[in-house]
Amino acid sequence: MPTLVLGIETTAHTFGIGIVDDKGAVLANERESFTTSHEGMIPWKVAEHHFDRWKSVLDAALARARVTLRDVGLVAFSQGPGMGHCLRVGSFLARCIALKYGTPILGVNHCIAHLSIGQLRTAARDPVLLYTSGANTQVIAFEGRKYRVVGETLDMGVGNFLDSVARELGLGFPGGPKLEQLARKGRKLIELPYTVKGMDVSFGGLFTNLRQTIRAKRHRAENLVFSLQETVFAMLVEIAERAMAHTGKDELLLGGGVACNARLQEMCRIMCKERGAAFFVPENEFLVDNGAMIAWQGLLEHRAGRKQRLRDTGILPHWRTDQVAAAWR
Repeated sequence: MPTLVLGIETTAHTFGIGIVDDKGAVLANERESFTTSHEGMIPWKVAEHHFDRWKSVLDAALARARVTLRDVGLVAFSQGPGMGHCLRVGSFLARCIALKYGTPILGVNHCIAHLSIGQLRTAARDPVLLYTSGANTQVIAFEGRKYRVVGETLDMGVGNFLDSVARELGLGFPGGPKLEQLARKGRKLIELPYTVKGMDVSFGGLFTNLRQTIRAKRHRAENLVFSLQETVFAMLVEIAERAMAHTGKDELLLGGGVACNARLQEMCRIMCKERGAAFFVPENEFLVDNGAMIAWQGLLEHRAGRKQRLRDTGILPHWRTDQVAAAWR
């Protein structure tokens, strides 16, 4: 078994390199993220950012861990899902390292890596995962040797929704943290469309409503953002609680960059307390996209006997969570 695993994360705006040992200790977790002052993510520009930054991030991770690439026993990379332009950068770098140093290579599912790192960093054992990131919004539970998606967005991911609203307000990308700051100044709750359909949510109609409201300048921005957070996070907490009831699980784990939001964490914590359930959230460093989660997921799957030929390391931009056989569980 490898004693050191290097993980490469490039599904979207973050280029990350993480290094973990065989006991789960994170020796390095370096990253640089693409940002803009006005527009969102243009795929070729994000890929260009990753190509420009890969060496500096890799060097920083190796220096922090005090190792060299020759010390690495496995290189893992985010094979999908994600933006094709970005995924190609990570898969190309992983193949280069594997070929040069004769290192085993393993592509892993980005969504499941969020869940696995959350379990590593907390006491969660068999949780429902509320996974909230840019393109992904899912409620996930393990059942029958697979991670099942028991609820999800029917259109856009909650992170992309928040970023789109932020662009309408001229806040730039990424918009989530700026919206959170602005929402703290809000005092008035404005009624907004609330769209929960069974176990699923939808943000498209809400975004159209908000765009029209913003352009018509009907409300103060801080009150509008405060209201959208209260509305959207209530939708997410509702389907997470329903998933816990349906699956009989009494743990909730948060994952994904949007889960850094303090108000979302507070609402989840209140819900779990009222249910008598346990609530878990890892450090923000492991909620956002990061290389350590890819490295840890690679180690788990390698331990379970999974191997991958170089020819099978092509990217999988539409790779769903429930398409992975979780042999390591």
